[in-house]
This record gives sequence, structure tokens and C-alpha cells, in this order.
Amino acid sequence: MAEPVLELLDVHRTIDGVEILRGVDWTVTPGQHWVVLGPNGCGKTTLIRVASMWLHPSAGTVRVLGHELGRTDVRRLRERIGFASAAMADLLRPDVTVRDAVMAARHGALETWWHDYDDGDRIRAEVALDRTGVAHLADRRFGTCSSGERQRVLVARALSTDPDVVLLDEPTAALDLAGRERLVGVLRDLATDPATPPMALVTHHVEEIPDGFTHVLMLRDGATLAQGPIEGVLTDELLTACFGLPLRLERHRGRYTAWSG
Repeated sequence: MAEPVLELLDVHRTIDGVEILRGVDWTVTPGQHWVVLGPNGCGKTTLIRVASMWLHPSAGTVRVLGHELGRTDVRRLRERIGFASAAMADLLRPDVTVRDAVMAARHGALETWWHDYDDGDRIRAEVALDRTGVAHLADRRFGTCSSGERQRVLVARALSTDPDVVLLDEPTAALDLAGRERLVGVLRDLATDPATPPMALVTHHVEEIPDGFTHVLMLRDGATLAQGPIEGVLTDELLTACFGLPLRLERHRGRYTAWSG
């Protein structure tokens, strides 16, 4: 078997006496694209922050690209991890250009004036923007972009460093229908591109799962409810157990829909 790009073993995270994660095991190998699915408050964002090495677990082992958290220089390792979060949009200065916002990811920065960049960095940023369909925004100020455009810029930022794994925390949060569908289309294209590294997408809506994603990890109350290939795990019964409501699931042209009944 190929060496895992991501490996979490018996991971716990406790805050103020509350267990946010409870004994989660999760392994991602090359060629896999995962959905992390569950209701609000189940620990999805905490899990992806631990996996991206921005948060330490209270107990357990975290290995990313063969390096163990606590025994490696995470600053260097984060350069190999593409990470995007809806909250990151609030961290970027509105006046920064889209190109600079993407280019700064090379050093994990929010601004380009902290480090030196060359023409190669600019080209990589523009290629990443083209992959997410927003190359025409390169010279625009980030603050003038719509919510959907910003999210595609953040995904481009995550891809721009040629990462070995990409972790996306609710990238469609707060988007309208058109913005969501454009971004889901971008993620579908990425998932079907052999050049794209393994991805993990956090969501609480099955409608946001792009075609081409291969596996699902379902969380409930901070613990793993089920995980594995998406066709075998994403079922009416497990979705009902995950969200605590009788749910029916349907798939049409590669996309999922769920309803109560």
C-alpha cells in the first residue's frame, strides 16, 4: 500500500472539559478525495485544523506526509499542505490584490511584503487562479470580490504552492446557490484531474459533495460514526444516524440530495 498522506490515530481534543473529538482514526492515501460530513458541532472543523497541523490534539497521533506532529517543524510542513477556510477571507486585507493574496501562500503569509517573490511565483499564482476559474480577477482588490469569488480565490491559494494534500474547511459556507454551484463545479474538476493531490472537504450538506470524491468520514458528537468508500457509507441509514433525523438519500448525475421522510 502507498504511504498515507494523512494519518490520525486515536485523536482526542478537549476544551474546557468538553471532548470535541473522541478517539478519531482517519487515514488518507494517494488518489483519495474525502468528504468529512456531520452536523454542526460534531467536530469537523476541529478535526481538519488538527489534520492541517494548526491545532494540537489533547491525545493521539497525527502524521502528515510521513511527519509526526510534535516531532517536526510544522512551519515547513505547512508549506506542503494546501488549506482553505471560510474564516480566512476575514484575515486577508481588502486592499490586497487577488494575485498577491494567492502568491503569499508560498510562505503561509497574508501579505507579500514580508518575503521576496519572483516571476515564477506570479505565474504559479495565475495558474492556480485559472484552475479555479478566476484568473480574470488577478488584478482586482480582494475586498471587491463577491463571496463566491473570494472562496474560489482561497481554493486557488490552497493549490498555488503545489501541495501534497489539500484540506478545505466548509469552502461553500455563506454562498448563494450560484456561488455554491460554481465552487462545487471547480472541486469536481479538481477531483477528476489526476494532477490534483488528495483532498478533504468539510461540509454538513450532502448537496455540496462534488462528483469525483471517493470517500466519506461521518462524525457524530466528536466520534467516528462511519468511514470508507462513499458508495458504501453514504446511505439512508447512516445519514439518519449522523444527523438524528429520518433522511432519504438520492443520487442523480453524480450529485446527492437528502430530504426528511
